[in-house]
Amino acid sequence: MDMPSRPADQMASPLVTSHARRLVIFLFLLTAMFMATLDHQIVSTALPTIVGEFGGLERFGWVGSAFLLATSAVMPVYGKLGDLFGRKYVMIGAVTLFTIGSLLCGLAWSMNSLIAARVFQGLGGGGIMVSIFAINADLFEPRERARYQSYSSLVIMASGSLGPLIGGTMSDLFGWRSIFLINLPIGIVVLAGLIFLLPNRRPSRQPKIDYLGAILLAVASTCVVLLTDGVSLFGSIFSLGSLAVLALGVVSAIAWVMVERRVPEPIVPLRLFKDSTFSLFLIVSLMTGGVAIGMVNYFALFLQTTTALSPTQAGLFFIAVTGGIVIGSLTAGRLISITGRYKPFVVAGLVMNIITLLLFSQLHAGSSLVFVGIIMLLQGLSVGLGQQGPIIGVQNATPRADVGSATGAVTLTRMGGAAIAISVYGAVIASHMHGVSIPGVENAAAISPDQMAKLPDAARQAIANAYASAFEPMFLTAAGFAVVGLIAALMLKPIRLPVADRAK
Repeated sequence: MDMPSRPADQMASPLVTSHARRLVIFLFLLTAMFMATLDHQIVSTALPTIVGEFGGLERFGWVGSAFLLATSAVMPVYGKLGDLFGRKYVMIGAVTLFTIGSLLCGLAWSMNSLIAARVFQGLGGGGIMVSIFAINADLFEPRERARYQSYSSLVIMASGSLGPLIGGTMSDLFGWRSIFLINLPIGIVVLAGLIFLLPNRRPSRQPKIDYLGAILLAVASTCVVLLTDGVSLFGSIFSLGSLAVLALGVVSAIAWVMVERRVPEPIVPLRLFKDSTFSLFLIVSLMTGGVAIGMVNYFALFLQTTTALSPTQAGLFFIAVTGGIVIGSLTAGRLISITGRYKPFVVAGLVMNIITLLLFSQLHAGSSLVFVGIIMLLQGLSVGLGQQGPIIGVQNATPRADVGSATGAVTLTRMGGAAIAISVYGAVIASHMHGVSIPGVENAAAISPDQMAKLPDAARQAIANAYASAFEPMFLTAAGFAVVGLIAALMLKPIRLPVADRAK
C-alpha cells in the first residue's frame, strides 16, 4: 500500500522552465560541488610536503579537520538562509567565501595560517554542498530530480576517490600551493554562470534569522567533531579537556532545542521530527557517511600496508570504487525516476555494504588483488545504490519552505558520521597496532610505504600480518554502523514519489 506522497506545496512550478538552461545551470552547480568536495581529500597526499616546509607535525591532522569542522558547523545555517532569502545569493556568497579561502590557503606562510585559511574555506564549502541540493529541489520535480541527484552524489564520491591522486600529481608538478590556487579560476567561472543564469525565487515570508540557534547548533556540532579527536587533542577521552568539551556540547544541544521551540524561524524546525522519514533518514545519513566517506582513507591504508602496493598503485584500485559508484548511482537514479520508490535502493545499498565489509574483514596479507578489486567494486555499488535516498526522501517529506533546512540537516549528519567514523576507525587500528614489535623496525605503526618496501621480506610480511589483524575489527565496526543504518532504513514508510503534472 502506497503512503501519501508529499505536501501539496511541494508541487510548485520549476524555477527554470527551459530544459537546456536547467542543464547549463546544473553543470555550473556540479562544477562548484566538485571544487568544494575535492578539497576535503586533495590535501591528503600533499600534507607531507607541507609539513616539510612549515614543520608542525603535531598539527598535521588539523589541516583536514579544520575544513571538515567548519563545513559541518555551518551546513544547517546555510540551509535556513536559503529558505529565508532565496538560494541564488546564498549560493553565490558560499562560492565567494570558498574562493577567497582557497586564495588564502595558497598564500599561507605557516601551519597555523594554513589551518585558519582552511576554516575560512570550509565556511564556504559547507554552504556550497547544502545549497546545491536545495537548488536541485527548485530546478527539478521529484522523479526527474532523482536522476539528476544521482549525478550530484556521483561527483561527491568521485572527488573523494580522485582527490588524493590529483593532489599528489599537482603537488609534484606545480607545488602544493597549486592545489588551492586552481580553485580561483574555477570559482570565478562558477560565479559568473550563477549570477547570469540562475534566477532567484525569493520566499514570500519575512526573513527572521535565528542567530542564537545558529550559534548553539554550531557549538554543539563543533564539540561533537572535537570529541571524535579527543585522544590526540587532550591525551584521553576521559581527560579534563574532553569532559569539558562534552559538557559544553550537551549544554549547547539542550539550549538549542529550547531556543528552537520558541523562535518563529528556527534553523532546523523541530516540526520536521514529527515525520519519521526525517528522523530515520538522519540516522541513515549518519551511518552511511561513516561507511562511505569515512572509509576512503582507510581503504588506501589497507592496500598499502597489507598488499605492499605503492601509493600510486593503491590509488588505481579506487577506479573500481568509482566505477561501482557510477553504475550504482546512475542505475538507482533512473529506477527511482521510473518507479517513484527510493526505500528499496536504500535498503539494498546497506545490505550490500554489510556483505562487502564482512568480506573485507576476512582478507589477509597477500590476498588476491583481483579479489580485492572485486570487493572494492561491490563497495562502490553499495554506496551508489543507497546514497540518493536520504536527500530525495527528506525533500519529498518536507514542505517547500523548509527544504533548505532539512537538506542541511541531512548533509550535516552525513559529514558528521564521516568525522566520527574516521576517529573510531583510527582508534580501533591504533589499539591493535599498539605494542606491535617487529625485529629491525623501530615503529611498525608509523612506517611509510617507501620505508616498508625497503625492509627484508620477513619484516615486511610481519608488518602486513599485523595490519591485517588490526583491520579485521575495524571492518567489523564499520559493518556494525551499516547494520544500524539498515535497521533505520527498514523502518521507513513505503512512500512513492508523485508524477509531475507539467509536460516534459
